[in-house]
Amino acid sequence: MSALFACEEPDTWRRVYEHYWDVVEAKAKAKGKKAGALLNLDKWYQEELPTIISSRPDKHVTRSELVKLMEWKLTRGKFRPRLQQLVVSNSEDTVEKCSRKAFGLLPDVQAAIAELSSLRGVGPATASAVLAAGAPEQAAFMSDEAMESVPGLKPIQYTAKHYALYLDKMLERTEHLNKVDPQQDWTPHRLELCLWASTTASQQQLPLLQDVNLKRSEADTDRRPRKKLKAT
Repeated sequence: MSALFACEEPDTWRRVYEHYWDVVEAKAKAKGKKAGALLNLDKWYQEELPTIISSRPDKHVTRSELVKLMEWKLTRGKFRPRLQQLVVSNSEDTVEKCSRKAFGLLPDVQAAIAELSSLRGVGPATASAVLAAGAPEQAAFMSDEAMESVPGLKPIQYTAKHYALYLDKMLERTEHLNKVDPQQDWTPHRLELCLWASTTASQQQLPLLQDVNLKRSEADTDRRPRKKLKAT
């Protein structure tokens, strides 16, 4: 699962990114009756929420947005109903004040994570989802699939310290891709989408990324010998 993260070719990453919605749709179909929920929630989180947050003079999320974000997070990953109940118990005023302060603390991502984690039901993972929606160039969502793809992060821990390790690695890879890619449009958030898609396709044995893996293998074969990255 760490093969993509170790890849230094932006073209390979871009091909995976182009398949992101195909993987979401495939996973949505696998959910049966809840198929529409995942696709609609992911469209909202990836496309609508970032625009809404960025349109505000002082970036923040509302209580209803935080509740919907939690619904997205639990639908996309592991379902933990208790978290949904806790998030709902936060007041509108508390959510807006806390999230406004958190975005104001950036670029100190760890301070922003700590601030958001003071909300009921919000830990580092959910806090990272809030920040990734409003500041994708600085934060990446702490998804299980992405963390499992990054060498040196197992066993996964849902702590601020573990998130810091994860984000550091994501920022390093983002910086490298932007150095070698003329488009220079990579962000930690976009990397998370790629890693999630790659891991999910592998876990569910989806054929969507087989062409990507083949092309990557051919490219590696043609490349001159270079220092090998450790596989995990």
